[in-house]
Amino acid sequence: MSQVAFFARTLLCGSQQAAGVNVLRNFVWRAFNSSSSALQAEPLPVTTETIPSVPRWILELGVVRNDWTREEVAEVYSTPLLELVYRAASVHRMYNDPSMVQRCTLLSIKTGGCPENCNYCSQSSHWSKDTGMKAEKLMDLEEVYQAALRAREAGSTRFCMGAAWRGPSQVGQRQWERVLEMIRRIRGLGMEVCTTLGMLTPEQAAQLRQAGLTAYNHNLDTSPEYYEKITSTRKYEDRLTTLEAVREAGISVCAGGIIGLGEGPQDRVGLIHQLATLPAHPESVPINRLVAVKGTPLQDQAPPEGLDLVRCIATARVVMPRTVVRLSAGRLDLSRSDQALAFLAGANSIFDGDKLLTTPNNDRNEDLAMFEQLGLKSRPAFLPYASGNETSRSFEGCGSAEVPEAVADSGVAAAAGGCCGGAKKAAVGGGSGGGCCA
Repeated sequence: MSQVAFFARTLLCGSQQAAGVNVLRNFVWRAFNSSSSALQAEPLPVTTETIPSVPRWILELGVVRNDWTREEVAEVYSTPLLELVYRAASVHRMYNDPSMVQRCTLLSIKTGGCPENCNYCSQSSHWSKDTGMKAEKLMDLEEVYQAALRAREAGSTRFCMGAAWRGPSQVGQRQWERVLEMIRRIRGLGMEVCTTLGMLTPEQAAQLRQAGLTAYNHNLDTSPEYYEKITSTRKYEDRLTTLEAVREAGISVCAGGIIGLGEGPQDRVGLIHQLATLPAHPESVPINRLVAVKGTPLQDQAPPEGLDLVRCIATARVVMPRTVVRLSAGRLDLSRSDQALAFLAGANSIFDGDKLLTTPNNDRNEDLAMFEQLGLKSRPAFLPYASGNETSRSFEGCGSAEVPEAVADSGVAAAAGGCCGGAKKAAVGGGSGGGCCA
């Protein structure tokens, strides 16, 4: 009370304002008594209905989880887009340098003649007459090696090879051995190596690991419920079985999907939920935007908007915080603004080069100009990945005679103990075998 009275006197001082002081004093006294009564009153009961509930995914934003429910993923996906991008960007910065984007190259080493009937794929033999796609032989080793050299010189740090097979079991041993040697030689260039060769047995996965494979791509494409509308020559469980074989072999899993297949939002949610509840989050999740090819059953399917792609990327980033989210096929007609928003939302990889398997892709010079404008930098090879299997965190036996210069100079690599996560850098010029971690 004394402080209030003092304040009043400083406002209304002087004998000539005595009347004003009396009026103010009476007003303050009444207010004080009213406040005191309020303080002595019983507190109002607090019920759970008066406290707004905060979703678990917001309370635990950035926590790596494998127990996501489909309802939770749907809630993330349905968040207003700008709020979702903000949340995803926040998670992205917890685990990644937001300015670092990996540039990868994808080469079709065996084109056409695939016995599967995926409705979106131009390489299926089921509609080769309509697409005009002829089955080609497996490329020669030297031809693939030279393509990898060109990709490395252009700035790619991961070289991916795709074969239009149901799986290696359908081809002869000589072709399989050629693919294994491709992996060995390209790994020797100081590049990460990824393949997508169809369904694998555990024995084939083990051979790929021994050859030095970094990651194996095997996309789930869409939700389990919608999958039968995309292909009938294999089951969703077949895809999951191959992912398990890859994971058990110690190879990092690269698995994502395609939007624009005619699926609904619930199927995009189902795909992301399936990936987020695998025993371990994939090292990489490619998000592809359908490139409709004339002659395929989906030739007239309209492509999804760029913002649809951004929503999927942001959702994937929130539910799989450490995974590399790869902005993959379908970039050609995206604006630079759409791509910038995708990077902000958590995408940290692209495929560059003028072709992705059989479909056109963005020009490398255009991508370099975009990187310059957005302030992006290329991720070097052999920086340990936060997610994925041992092949993405320890690069022993990669066959390279030296540590890639970008890695040797990288603070990230130094903090991780070198390109292989060990205590020492690799020996230059041979050592105990000339490998990256010899």
